[in-house]
Amino acid sequence: MDKIIVFFIEFYRKFISIFSYGSCRFYPTCSAYAIDQLNCNNTFKALFLTIYRILRCNQLFEGGFDYPVVRRDFSDIKYGKIDVKYWFIKTKIKDKYIIIRNKNDKQR
Repeated sequence: MDKIIVFFIEFYRKFISIFSYGSCRFYPTCSAYAIDQLNCNNTFKALFLTIYRILRCNQLFEGGFDYPVVRRDFSDIKYGKIDVKYWFIKTKIKDKYIIIRNKNDKQR
């Protein structure tokens, strides 16, 4: 289900959003936020947080930086060479991390 939703988001980014003037008030954009949430959370939580974000993306809210925050358990870390897709930055809340996409990642 996540792949279908990501497909529609990518379709929107490539074919529909070119007719608008890029008015997202947040960084990362709402579509990038949605893809990051879908990759790091379960589908229903990601959809809820994405819809909440889209509802706040208007002139009544300030906007600014709003990175996705996820809950992770890193107690079973395995060592070896890995492909880094996201950086997880610890927040003050236990087991919650801010997601930042790797700059070298091909998905944009």
